[in-house]
Amino acid sequence: MCNNHYAKSILQCLFSIEPIAVHGADVTVYSLSYDSREVRIGAAFFALPGVHTDGSKFIDAAIAKGAVAVIHEKTLPLYQEHICYVQVPDVRAAMAAAAAVFFDEPSKDLVTIGVTGTEGKTSTVNFIWQLLRLAGKKAGFSSTVSFSFGDEPVANPAHQTTPESVTVQERLARMRDNGCEYAVVEASSHGLSPRTARLLHVHFDAGVFMNVTQEHLEFHGTFEQYRYDKANLFRSLDTHDHKKKNGTVAAFGIVNLEDPSAAYFAQATKYPVFGFSVQKHIGAAAAVSFSNFAGGLSADNIHEGENGLTFTIHASLDGVQKTYEAAAPVTGFFNVYNILATLIAVHNLTGLSFDMLVPLLNRLMPVRGRMCRVEAGQGFEVLIDYAHTPSSFQAIMPSVRDRVKAKGGRIIAVFGSGGERDTVKRPEQGRIAGEYCDTIILTDEDPRGEDPVELLEMIAAGCPNKKRGEELFIIPDRPTAVRKAFSLAQPNDAVLLLGKGHENSIIGKNGAVPYNEYTEAHNALRELRSF
Repeated sequence: MCNNHYAKSILQCLFSIEPIAVHGADVTVYSLSYDSREVRIGAAFFALPGVHTDGSKFIDAAIAKGAVAVIHEKTLPLYQEHICYVQVPDVRAAMAAAAAVFFDEPSKDLVTIGVTGTEGKTSTVNFIWQLLRLAGKKAGFSSTVSFSFGDEPVANPAHQTTPESVTVQERLARMRDNGCEYAVVEASSHGLSPRTARLLHVHFDAGVFMNVTQEHLEFHGTFEQYRYDKANLFRSLDTHDHKKKNGTVAAFGIVNLEDPSAAYFAQATKYPVFGFSVQKHIGAAAAVSFSNFAGGLSADNIHEGENGLTFTIHASLDGVQKTYEAAAPVTGFFNVYNILATLIAVHNLTGLSFDMLVPLLNRLMPVRGRMCRVEAGQGFEVLIDYAHTPSSFQAIMPSVRDRVKAKGGRIIAVFGSGGERDTVKRPEQGRIAGEYCDTIILTDEDPRGEDPVELLEMIAAGCPNKKRGEELFIIPDRPTAVRKAFSLAQPNDAVLLLGKGHENSIIGKNGAVPYNEYTEAHNALRELRSF
């Protein structure tokens, strides 16, 4: 649904789509909607096909609420007078095209950066946005956690990383209309897939690739298809001329040189590609893997303390090699990767030197739901993180273990796995947690229509050496699981609350139930103190 001052004829919005049939005269529409419950008078309604239901079932309801145009795939049994019906081969592709035209192609006015990867997208998007603002640039962003039209962020109420194309284009339009020069977009594999077309008509000027590991196979089918869809971000760089109202933007890509798919993504575009790494200095070995390599950043001497991260940055690009000492008030070894990608992006987007940008890192703020501490005088550490994949567990658990073990403490992890999603990852989650954590409490994440206990037992199968009732507990009710973890925690221990992060609900077989991990943690700690 969109609510704005825009108005265009529906056939003008769909000029690039070859319709199967049109019934009724062209009409002016004042909003676009794919949810019949949100239709307003003068709207165009897109009857999207879905997994559980079909949008064509809600056409009458949309018309009753004021829709004047209907875009659909199937031939309808009845066509009402005074309604413009446009039958198309692919409603999602049509909606993406219409949304871009309706909102006057906002990404053609904004310097638009897309960030993709299995892990690190949200933090990197947020860090790029923060660093642009700290450098005096006006920017907006859209991510899993929140979004901004150039002002302070607003919490994202949906579970979707990349919303439907109408919402994407509306957000970009509001950024442009609010005077933004830059837009930073979290680009999920779902959003980049032609099956959803959510990002189909976004004109990206830069693409950032963080990593790719097995995830979302329930949607993509195979890892190769998953990787291919993600690489559409880099392919899209070659589809337009990058001309903006203030001149032509120099397009570029950024890749994680440690990821085995780095060359695959770099070779998906003709434009220069920069790299980052924390394992070794960037040099000839990295450059030979793809011909458009343009240098980059590496980091070493990484230390994580109570006040965040410190590390050394080695820059090798623009014909210059230089070293910088950096500090950032964020936790998690993996955030070094996110920060390196951020520095390269902002440097290339703005032309500002690393001498100016690196000192600004100490003003970065942590992203909600990403390695965030809960402090209530409890004597043990509580960290909330969105980690819900094997690769994200591998990213956060080793460094937490090293830090906690150095103090003589233990790690207690509370997590689950999403229902009706990739099942292969579940025992792998259990295996990794079993390797790094002393105690595991398995609980609901979003079981959806699956049996919660059966789902959690699949995770438990990955850590068979954990003794039930002592080192491994299955407690589907998440508030109870959190309280169990806190009751077991001792001074110097760390409790990891994983999988929910910023989210505001738990989805079960009867729908979503409100849930906030921060609120639950604070309530549980308050109850603990009262005993």
